[in-house]
Amino acid sequence: MSREERVEILRREFSEVNTYNRPTYCSECGGVMVFKGVGEYRCEKCGFISYDDYGKVRNYLEEHMGATTAETAKATGVTQKSVRDMLKEGKIEITQNSAIYLKCEICGATIRSGRYCSKCETNYHRDLEEMARKARRQDDMFGYSTERRKGEEGSKRFRREQD
Repeated sequence: MSREERVEILRREFSEVNTYNRPTYCSECGGVMVFKGVGEYRCEKCGFISYDDYGKVRNYLEEHMGATTAETAKATGVTQKSVRDMLKEGKIEITQNSAIYLKCEICGATIRSGRYCSKCETNYHRDLEEMARKARRQDDMFGYSTERRKGEEGSKRFRREQD
């Protein structure tokens, strides 16, 4: 598989958005939960505080630095996949002294969070910008071609049926 194919696959996967089980209604009084930041939600009526999956994981990791994905998932009730997604999105990161690490999805270098090392991320964004420039140049040139389009030989393309 070529580098371009891998980048395209990763771009499609990255476009999927994870919602992390956000609370919408208060479990205490049934009121509407309002987002206050960093995964925290507060009820409009009674002031009860609840957390989405990110808030639960973040709070747990603040108290238990260096916890593994399995430990975090078991303690918070958040799936291991969601915890790994948070790592890949750069919302949380692996501690400095950990024996566990992530690998860059393009070159395989070791990283602490995200999907790409800094070098590949720079190249990835540079490639995206270049593809956008090429597409824009092609769109700007539309209508200036000297080639005839298929099916347009100078005759009428659409004719009415003759009775």
